Amino acid sequence: MGKEALAAVGSTTMVVNMLVFFFNGFSVGAGVVIGQHFGARDLDRLHTAIETTMAMTFVLCGAFTLIGVAAVKPMLRLMNTPADVFDGAVSYLTIYFLGITGLLIYNIGSGILRAVGDTTRPLMFLILTSLLNIVLDLLFVLGFHMGIEGVAYATILSQLVSAILTLRLLTTTQDIYKLTWKDLRIDGPVLRRIFAVGLPAAIQSVITAFSNVFVQSYVNHFGSGCMAGWSCYNKLDQFIMLPMQSTAMAATTFVSQNVGARQYRRANRGTRDTIFLSVGITAVIAVALVIFAGAAVSLFSKDPSVIEFGVLFLRTNTFFLLCNCVNHTLAGALRGRGDSRGPMLIMVGCFVVLRQIYLFVVTRFISNTPLLVGLGYPVGWVSCCVIEIAYYLVKWSKRVEAE
Repeated sequence: MGKEALAAVGSTTMVVNMLVFFFNGFSVGAGVVIGQHFGARDLDRLHTAIETTMAMTFVLCGAFTLIGVAAVKPMLRLMNTPADVFDGAVSYLTIYFLGITGLLIYNIGSGILRAVGDTTRPLMFLILTSLLNIVLDLLFVLGFHMGIEGVAYATILSQLVSAILTLRLLTTTQDIYKLTWKDLRIDGPVLRRIFAVGLPAAIQSVITAFSNVFVQSYVNHFGSGCMAGWSCYNKLDQFIMLPMQSTAMAATTFVSQNVGARQYRRANRGTRDTIFLSVGITAVIAVALVIFAGAAVSLFSKDPSVIEFGVLFLRTNTFFLLCNCVNHTLAGALRGRGDSRGPMLIMVGCFVVLRQIYLFVVTRFISNTPLLVGLGYPVGWVSCCVIEIAYYLVKWSKRVEAE
């Protein structure tokens, strides 16, 4: 459909992430509370936590739909979205937020399953619905010529299927984490515990995503070619981020269950091993993507200017993501212990404050180039890595040894 369509869809990522990341923070808090009760084998509190989590999820689905649709145009204007991609971005985002319920229910349902150690079936559902998404993309865009709207409909329909499958599993299982509709209610003390862990993570994610809206505005200054190249880079960047995010979620689950069982030394060893695993996997993917950067970017666009910018961003930033392996794993482990405020303050300070200071200084007093703007991400990653390691060693490593 051309670089304008690619830029239109790509420019919506930061807006989508603001609401999705906030919900993911809630999901993290729920997973930690559920995981600790599961590790302690406290079945009554486990069920109360699950029912409270799902009841609150349905409330948030309605709120996020309304907020998302209302925020579409203001957020796109805030990012200085160019006129040639504005209408397409509005169409995509409006449809996406109208169908966001499927994504939220799948995310929280799979989070519950991960908290009790079941990662296989959420993966199977995700594989199935991802394949469905591809088929529907081809059908709606190439078959029915629905354009950007077709891409959005393919996404929300696939997410709806994943939500239905996850809910069906939770309500029909005979395991101890079964969801019982008649017990669905919001328990105040449990909800407060969930938000005590999840709200700092949510705030950090939302503020970071909001900050990235301004990063996108710096990129938008260079036109649709650079925007599309940045979009391609971000898609590949998200691909590289998946293993580290997944291992970080595993660290959260592992640590929360072991803390619930009072196995503190084991939780510490698991954190260390997860970092090594995450760095190893990410390094292999990073090497492959840097070597084949041109071919990777050309999967999304054949436009020479788009490929040029995409390769520039990919080769400049990719290896810095190894620092993010440490960032995400330590943050996940800290949240598994119930410490969510520390990682929030560190990540907001580095990913938001320091990054925005860097971009402001560089573009106004040094040189406003795509390369220097793209380096805004690594500046935050590296600084966060250094500070978070120091924080973990000072606050938790010694405490675990004492215990």
